[in-house]
Amino acid sequence: MQLLDKFYLQAENIKLIIFDADGVLTDGGLYFSDEGTELKRFNSLDGLGIKLLKQNGIEVAVISARNSKNVAHRMRNLGIEHFYQGQDDKVIAFNNLIKKLSLQAEQVAYMGDDIIDLPVMIKVGLPIAVANAHELVKENAYFVTEKIGGHGAVREVCDLLLKAQNTFNKAMEKYLT
Repeated sequence: MQLLDKFYLQAENIKLIIFDADGVLTDGGLYFSDEGTELKRFNSLDGLGIKLLKQNGIEVAVISARNSKNVAHRMRNLGIEHFYQGQDDKVIAFNNLIKKLSLQAEQVAYMGDDIIDLPVMIKVGLPIAVANAHELVKENAYFVTEKIGGHGAVREVCDLLLKAQNTFNKAMEKYLT
């Protein structure tokens, strides 16, 4: 079975997708102003993809190992209610989240880029890696994006999830009329 076929089979039943922040929602770079202020780069295509998922019944969460005011601001801007920062052990946040939402691990997708994401990725029904992820992460993913983190990889997955659940065309209708 090809990876995209495996993706579509698993994606039909996904109720929640969890994203890592740095390297997935951002390009993974750490930018600092002369004053020491940390800056991050997000992709607006990813943001609209996340909003489309939510509008079509797929919950969205973010679990990040780091604490970042920039990421917290972006999550508020996107209306992401399930946001966990400072999670060195992401499995704890994952377990709390699926319990809170009354979901089974098989109903969850997780998108990561580095080895800290592996403990959750191996538990979920649909593990996904960005194109520039660590090799071990790619080896443990059902799907590897064509785009790199922070450059439309999240949107790529959002569109594929909508297509797999037969909601893509409906989601696009209002933009095509």
